[in-house]
Amino acid sequence: MRTVIYLLVLIFLVIIPYWKIFVKAGKPGWAAIIPIYNILVLLQIIKKPWWWIIMLIIPIVDIVFAVMMMYELAKSFGKGIGFTLGLIFLSIIFIPILGYGSAKYNG
Repeated sequence: MRTVIYLLVLIFLVIIPYWKIFVKAGKPGWAAIIPIYNILVLLQIIKKPWWWIIMLIIPIVDIVFAVMMMYELAKSFGKGIGFTLGLIFLSIIFIPILGYGSAKYNG
């Protein structure tokens, strides 16, 4: 029973908000549930090359690139550095804010 509850929390706090973020950016929402492909779609949303996914595999370098991705994601939706810090340190709160909120995709 606990596993079901954890799964539902995961769905409402991560998967559905990413689905909504993808749809806001004009990408297919179902891409949020496909591993690796969801990162490629996110890279398209933030207008970065596909080879960044390789950088996300390299230890230490992945942290730098993940931070840059969160900054670009916030910037793509008209948010600033404060929101970027929220995405980095409190992503469980700020991803749903971005997905469910009124933020518009600026490209």
